[in-house]
Amino acid sequence: MSFQESEQLMDSLFRQTEPRQKEIASFHKDGCIVYPDIMSDEAREGLIAEVTGWEPARRFIELSDESRQAAENPSVFFERPWNDRGPWADRLIDDVFVVNLLRATIGTEYHFCHSALNVAWRGAGPGGWHQDHHHWKHENPVNLAERDKYYIQILYYPNGFKRGDRSLMAIPGSHRVAPTAEATPERLLAGDFDEEAGRKLEQRDLDLPPGSMVFINARMFHAFQPKAVDSPQAYRLFAIDIFKEAGPPHRYTQEIPSEWMKKADSYRQMLFDREPYTENCWD
Repeated sequence: MSFQESEQLMDSLFRQTEPRQKEIASFHKDGCIVYPDIMSDEAREGLIAEVTGWEPARRFIELSDESRQAAENPSVFFERPWNDRGPWADRLIDDVFVVNLLRATIGTEYHFCHSALNVAWRGAGPGGWHQDHHHWKHENPVNLAERDKYYIQILYYPNGFKRGDRSLMAIPGSHRVAPTAEATPERLLAGDFDEEAGRKLEQRDLDLPPGSMVFINARMFHAFQPKAVDSPQAYRLFAIDIFKEAGPPHRYTQEIPSEWMKKADSYRQMLFDREPYTENCWD
């Protein structure tokens, strides 16, 4: 019996339990699937309360104006790896929808890589165009052999964002262009690689309501807008889980906490059964 068949009746944090065919097609064509308002109201509100109530994030959010001005990084809180997850965030790792989505897009041979949490306050700067497939950024034999394997980012936005206000931008189809030094974002958007991509490459600016999720092939170029200093939204929450196709570690493949392993079921044991990244792991 498949995971989907055996776990279909489990409670999910999401409004659907498996991807539709058109969504799978979007992943392969565009390099991403965008899911506006996909989280249930209960899950969205629970995750927001959990993240904003977590002591390190809460201290950042509650900084006084004076303390924020004096802080080394007054506009961004960032935690990687994000190990101190509460019950709502913990369930994201193996929610039935997440599992079915991963298996429908990249198969069954994958591992949990790492996760991160970001809180962007008013005035947070932009994040330029980039790809996050770390085997593409290095040239030793291990990286070259692993370069075509999947590296998946699942981006969660529990309180959403408006276009131009720390919003996500993407170049759909850019995952189909070989990762050479010549394939810069500027040249992609100028049309120099449209033939290789098999489509016109254009920038897409997203506007997503609270409870949204974006499922990304990390080969796709993406970026973030700055957060306006006068934004009506004081801060944008952003959580991310990374999964990688089975193989050597990626640049941030984390060591799994012992407490995670102690309570892991057979599926999580499979997710966590891989080597973490260390300084010499690719030698």
